[in-house]
Amino acid sequence: MKSCYFTMNLFYTTTINDKLASLPEDEARHCLQALRHKVGDTIYITDGKGNLFEARIVEAGKKKCSAFLEKTMPAAIPRNHYLHLAIAPTKNITRLEWFLEKATEIGIDEITLLVSEHSERRKLRLDRLEKILVSAMKQSLKANLPRLNDRVGFQEFIRQPLEPGMEKYMAYLGPGVKGPLKDNYQAGRSVCILVGPEGGFSPAEAQAALSAGFIPVSLGPSRLRTETAGIVACHTINLLNQ
Repeated sequence: MKSCYFTMNLFYTTTINDKLASLPEDEARHCLQALRHKVGDTIYITDGKGNLFEARIVEAGKKKCSAFLEKTMPAAIPRNHYLHLAIAPTKNITRLEWFLEKATEIGIDEITLLVSEHSERRKLRLDRLEKILVSAMKQSLKANLPRLNDRVGFQEFIRQPLEPGMEKYMAYLGPGVKGPLKDNYQAGRSVCILVGPEGGFSPAEAQAALSAGFIPVSLGPSRLRTETAGIVACHTINLLNQ
């Protein structure tokens, strides 16, 4: 990989027709006005689906930027697992936004916003959260944009079918914990982890999750905030898969 990789700016678009990519208005404005790129310049683009391209600007306007995709670059070491975190939104929205940013930088594939008995926040702006994911993906030079699922009830979520063979865990502080996540998870396996709200999962929810095949595990000896627990779970899975 080129040495310039870690100093380059990355742009995101889903509008790619054959070899021609069109940047959305905010990305075009950043590229042309803030960074002062012009026709003929080389830029780097991702579609958020694992593809990273070296491209040459062929059209530049006030709100429009098109680039010809000259070659595909290796974005990163391919992930050998799929990480899905179902996490209860925090009462303080900035804490959830922080989690989304850091989890994307560390490496995560899917996030579901979970509504449980003790949830304190039920209103969210999904469009704002999506922008945070895009920004974090670009900043960390990743080519995969995590999938963000809107709020879903706890009972509904645990009944949903997951990928066959996916390991299922619940971060829990109550009785019946099977030990630390790191001692239960098998590297290379896809995994779904439940992380509760500030008040934790209720005993009824814990029992329902257990009946649905989720294994209660700890994330360490300390009681963690929701967003911290999410980051610890995310980091643990990524670390064990290195």
